[in-house]
Amino acid sequence: MNQLGTGIAITGSGSAASEVTLDNHQLSQIVDTSDEWITSRTGIQKRHLMDAQGSLSEMAATAAHSAIAMAGIAPEDLDLIILATSTPDDLFGSANQVQAHLGASKAVAFDITAACSGFVFGLATASQFIRTGLYQNVLLIGADILSRWVDWSDRSTCVLFGDGAGAVVLQANQSDRLLGFALCSDGTQNSCLQLAYEPQDQEIVKGLTVAKGTYQPITMSGKEVYRFAVQKVPEVIEKALFRADITTEQVDWLVLHQANQRILDAVAQRLNIPKHKVLSNLAQYGNTSAASIPIVLDEAVRLEKIKSGDIIVTSGFGAGLTWGAAVFKWGR
Repeated sequence: MNQLGTGIAITGSGSAASEVTLDNHQLSQIVDTSDEWITSRTGIQKRHLMDAQGSLSEMAATAAHSAIAMAGIAPEDLDLIILATSTPDDLFGSANQVQAHLGASKAVAFDITAACSGFVFGLATASQFIRTGLYQNVLLIGADILSRWVDWSDRSTCVLFGDGAGAVVLQANQSDRLLGFALCSDGTQNSCLQLAYEPQDQEIVKGLTVAKGTYQPITMSGKEVYRFAVQKVPEVIEKALFRADITTEQVDWLVLHQANQRILDAVAQRLNIPKHKVLSNLAQYGNTSAASIPIVLDEAVRLEKIKSGDIIVTSGFGAGLTWGAAVFKWGR
């Protein structure tokens, strides 16, 4: 990829999730389903759910603390915090709350929303601030509490989603470790997966009516999303690999958004990437949206599967519809 300035390294990772879990057997008491039905179609066995008192900003800050510690810096060293989320505690944004929790007094903070692609879109966004030399230390967090917006009577969606947060620290570096990325959007397919606002007319004064309402639970066309993912994700990964001048044979790890094990298997097969290079924690977490990639990345780093210099290709895909891919080497 064309170098615009300072190089980038991803130097720390962290993750967090509630200790409260809901397994498939418990779900079968809520809706007409079974462990066999869910596992065979999705690969999911349980999911972590935030309790009623929990907050997204606190969970995101917990993941961030671990990432900052691994990177060997202090919160006061951060220049920028980017929070990728679709489920903020405050509709105006939660990144500033995370900044306050961390005590990152020098950092500017803002939210981005790209649903399950949020982490990859966040990587691309963070990289621009570092490449231009404006910032040196950037914290990127992907966090979602989708249990807030699940219809627990809808079998097609309630079995899929869980809550969690993951974070990475990106730092200016002499050698550039972010090798390439590609981002895509298609708003014509928005209805395939959405969490839509449903307005109700309210007359304020005679002749003046406004829309007053709230957001409705997640709806999804599973077959359409599956077809979209298995077609578009390999394409965008190949584009990112081309821009990085990397072949699939050189890839050490494939880290996909954890949506469905069938999708992970199909994408790997189309790219001719062997299964032992595909990271998955779907069975234990379900789909945690923007958090899924950094959570599985952090687990692999802490288990020492991923080592410094390993080439990682990652791809996020989901509501919007949005999809994207990035190629990077782990560590300095």
